[in-house]
Amino acid sequence: MYSAIEYIKKKTNSFEPEIALVLGSGLGSFADNLQGYNIRYEDIPGFGVSTVHGHKGELLFTEIGSKNVVIMSGRFHFYEGYSLAEATLPIKTFKKLGAKKIILTNAAGGINKNYKPGDLVLIKDHINFMGTNPLMGPNDETLGPRFPDMTSIYTPELRELAHKCADKTGVSLQEGVYLATSGPSYETPSEIKMFEKWGADLVGMSTVPEAIVARWCGMKVLGISLCTNFAAGILETPLNHKEVVEAGQNASKKFTKLVKEILINI
Repeated sequence: MYSAIEYIKKKTNSFEPEIALVLGSGLGSFADNLQGYNIRYEDIPGFGVSTVHGHKGELLFTEIGSKNVVIMSGRFHFYEGYSLAEATLPIKTFKKLGAKKIILTNAAGGINKNYKPGDLVLIKDHINFMGTNPLMGPNDETLGPRFPDMTSIYTPELRELAHKCADKTGVSLQEGVYLATSGPSYETPSEIKMFEKWGADLVGMSTVPEAIVARWCGMKVLGISLCTNFAAGILETPLNHKEVVEAGQNASKKFTKLVKEILINI
């Protein structure tokens, strides 16, 4: 991590981000036309490389409104073969660089039948069904405690702000519980039925490890999902990643409008 921090500081003239933003599948267009310092993941010591279509694989250090922001265009995932410690290295790096708040976004399958593809959903809580935890192993006391509290992992005041920004911009914003699986296979219809009984509204393959690490680090966390499709068994059509990316592209205008408003007012 420290070699990554040193490298980034050198490449960005010691730019200090206040806020970090992680862009999920199909949502990378948010960073289009923004100016700043661009760094490819493959050039950063210790960083993984995203192999998934729809993940650009670079950091952008930029200014939005009056805020210094680091944007992570795409992530590297547990299912790509990275450990959760490796997959969450960027979050720890952002914290050490100075970020105090983080916005995590993703593309997700809708379990809640009141949702429809294209809906933006504010994450109010999550269920970790990945089979492991990113904080396993020796604890770094310089970042957080051994046993961090996860009662309000998604910061209530940031969620309240997001709703106000949605009202101001005219963007419809749902709210729900996100469940993370390890992937890369999509869930079975029986699993989706089980997740629904547990209280999950959305299902995906990311975000939860990042949220856990960010909360452990003392960062304020906001999570936004784009419901790209209905989860397995709700409709008869098979699931595919192309549909996920296309849904992200179709929703990019309202997503960009909402997230920029949040960043300006955060």
